[in-house]
Amino acid sequence: MKKITKTTYIDWYKNMLFWRKFEDKLASVYIQQKVRGFLHLYNGQEAILAGCLHAMELGKDRMITAYRNHVQPIGMGEDPKRVMAELYGKATGTSQGLGGSMHIFSKKYNFFGGHGIVGGQIPLGTGMAFGDKYFDRDNVTLCFMGDGAVRQGTFHESLNLAALWKLPVVFVVENNEYAMGTSVERTASHTEIWKLGLGYEIPCYPVDGMNPETVAEGVDKALKVARKGDGPSLLEMKTYRYRGHSMSDAQHYRTKKEVQEYVDKDPINKIKNIILENKYASDEELKKIEEDVRAKVLECEKFAEESPFPEKNVMYDAVYEEEEYPFLKHKLD
Repeated sequence: MKKITKTTYIDWYKNMLFWRKFEDKLASVYIQQKVRGFLHLYNGQEAILAGCLHAMELGKDRMITAYRNHVQPIGMGEDPKRVMAELYGKATGTSQGLGGSMHIFSKKYNFFGGHGIVGGQIPLGTGMAFGDKYFDRDNVTLCFMGDGAVRQGTFHESLNLAALWKLPVVFVVENNEYAMGTSVERTASHTEIWKLGLGYEIPCYPVDGMNPETVAEGVDKALKVARKGDGPSLLEMKTYRYRGHSMSDAQHYRTKKEVQEYVDKDPINKIKNIILENKYASDEELKKIEEDVRAKVLECEKFAEESPFPEKNVMYDAVYEEEEYPFLKHKLD
């Protein structure tokens, strides 16, 4: 694994803070109805992405996830302005405004969604890994899912095939303790999700998902297994989301005290304290980073606000192959 240095900590702080503020801005404009549909935010889970990116070989390895998917493509290299524009439904977005919040894609940067169907990305990620093995490519796919998605049958089918064919895929469960509003304890007779990998005889273990260092170490270990041709691993990242499942979630299923207990473990503050304790940067330098982050978020908002909506024909062209649109009752304007 690449060494964790002073620069690593500063980059982690800079990136995680930007992801947090980027999504805070999304929450704000969602209330103003500038972003429509559902909006699932990643607040509190940033250490998982930061640690994974440190362990991955960017430009080669792939990533696929569920609908809590706005900051992952940014981490992989996509322009955040294009991501925000996609959420606005604008033509300058990553999918020309047609994908929206739950379907962010960036083929250029090996980010393959963004999937609105719970667990739908799991067999897709397995298939991507199959393609890499079939064509003898030295790539690994990180396939992310929430704790609720592991109750889908395709999760088990995917683990079975990945283990049988020794596919280069790392299954990452982001266990934030609630599948929408249902706790892990109420969805199964077990609470340690990583143990599901034991039934398929693949490497599996829990990871502290509130710390990018432990995430990087855990993912690096799994990536090495995959690159050697020894097949998949299952990692359970223990984490927590500070906001509701989506913006419409009233969060009656958990207490403010419980949320505060995890806010006290905020991975961004943890990294900030390490930086200050080790004198990797001064208070003034960190304030400058915070100012730059706020300015960058405002640039993204301005870009999205000023971008045009896609032409109607773009939407129809993405659905219909025949130019005359024979199944439409009314002609386009």
